[in-house]
Amino acid sequence: MTHIGILGAGRVGANLAGRLAVAGHRVTLGIRNPEGAAAPAIGSDPRIAVADQRATARTADIVINATPGATALERLADLRAELAGKILVDVCNATLDADDGLPGDLCYPGGSLAEQLQAALPDTRVVKTLNTMLFMVMTAPEILAVPPTAYLSGDDREAKSTVTHLLGDLGRQPGWIEDLGGISTARATEAMILVVPHVLRRHGFQPFAVSLTR
Repeated sequence: MTHIGILGAGRVGANLAGRLAVAGHRVTLGIRNPEGAAAPAIGSDPRIAVADQRATARTADIVINATPGATALERLADLRAELAGKILVDVCNATLDADDGLPGDLCYPGGSLAEQLQAALPDTRVVKTLNTMLFMVMTAPEILAVPPTAYLSGDDREAKSTVTHLLGDLGRQPGWIEDLGGISTARATEAMILVVPHVLRRHGFQPFAVSLTR
């Protein structure tokens, strides 16, 4: 059983927490104010603990970044000591909103949030994945007619192997996982987010993923 800490308790974080808890992992959701009004609802599942984000990062074996992408770099850089030696799974997209609130542009054009995180956290092994699909597909890939590809980007092979096993616990078969190479390849998958608002405007908020088919 692995202790997984998830920073961020929105739809992405809460969804991942539920599925990973069902898979048998010890899960802690890291939120800014664990004593606040949102904490009881988040903590209603007895298999999922709730703590502040610093304690979550310090005590977990693997940390998942599910915080808002536009502010994630500043937030996680402040946790450099707590994240040292850990695997950080980054599932976020850092974007600037268009007028309708959907992603309009990238915060790091020509780069990626994952690369920024790796540079800010040199003692942490950053792996980018799951950022090319809507949140419900992250934990239930079977809801799509075509298996959704989970791309992997990261400089550490062992870390990517560990994350591959974690993706299996989220319902993915090995053939649905595509290792793109080093952390710099995350700029390609993060750019895929620019497809999302156009799809959502045409079809509404329906499950989909940007997948590779052969």
